Amino acid sequence: MNIVITGGAGFLGARLARQLLERGQLSLAGSAPQAIQALTLVDRVAPSAELAADPRVRTVIGDLNQLLEGNSSAAQVIRTNDAIIFHLAAAVSGECEADFDLGMRSNLDATRALLQACRALNTCPAVVFASSLAVFGNSPEQPLPAVIDDRTLPTPQNSYGIQKFIGEQLVTDYGRKGFIRGRNVRLMTVSVRPGQPNGAASSFLSGMIREPLAGVRANCPVSRDTAVALSSPGRTIDGLLRAAEASDADWGARTAINLPALQTTAGEMAAALERAAGKAVADLIDWRPDPAIANIIASWPARIDAARARALGLLPDTDFDSIIAAYLRENPRTLPA
Repeated sequence: MNIVITGGAGFLGARLARQLLERGQLSLAGSAPQAIQALTLVDRVAPSAELAADPRVRTVIGDLNQLLEGNSSAAQVIRTNDAIIFHLAAAVSGECEADFDLGMRSNLDATRALLQACRALNTCPAVVFASSLAVFGNSPEQPLPAVIDDRTLPTPQNSYGIQKFIGEQLVTDYGRKGFIRGRNVRLMTVSVRPGQPNGAASSFLSGMIREPLAGVRANCPVSRDTAVALSSPGRTIDGLLRAAEASDADWGARTAINLPALQTTAGEMAAALERAAGKAVADLIDWRPDPAIANIIASWPARIDAARARALGLLPDTDFDSIIAAYLRENPRTLPA
């Protein structure tokens, strides 16, 4: 089996790649497990040396739109024997709100170009599209229900959410026409992410844990009682893999599924940090409000009833303490000496 991951050098893409390589096989849409023969990682930057060293890995470096513009370069991204594409490449929420053209090109144009390239293969590859909780947005004119479920109408309130929702609809229609086997997966905010902050409005939900653990001050731009829906990196990857492996009958409708989420608050996250690393570490969180970020976060739902995901065996993290514990296990050099 040949697999493609767009955004393959990013945090989630690289983690997904490592897990696939460790497993060595994948059961596509309920079929018998097949050995992974090739894994193509597409990104603007090169993947880690560890990933690139695996003989099954091939890398394609460049802007996804540009790579897909010409037939010869498009063939570098996907090939006729590719069975599944995990489409994770995207500009993030804060970037899209600050730069409209960037978001439209990275999240809308690139998704359509990728789907067109898949259509041209005439092999109906599977496409797992990483959508987002941001497709839901609260507004005075159309307030969200107290709990979001799989039938809740998306009403995005920012450019990123709108672009992701359009991407879902494109994947659905290309699947309806038989060009691809489409699987739309709405990811929750992922915390705790290692590495550097990114341009996402929700980036602080990792930074307020990651930076204090490294002895660095971090700001939380929302109030302590701000409710959020979170998922650990591990549970997020579980959702992407399950989307690829579920049979058509188990997957059900072509519409997107919401991945399970842990409901917590910024204050509860800080309390979990104090339990894990002590009061001195938790005191490194500053609580300076940023109305622009707070408004975006407040428009996103915090309570998710992910019934379809639950039927697929996917469950939320039990608590934020366990998420921090997993982060510390995976990043043992995190705590300052």
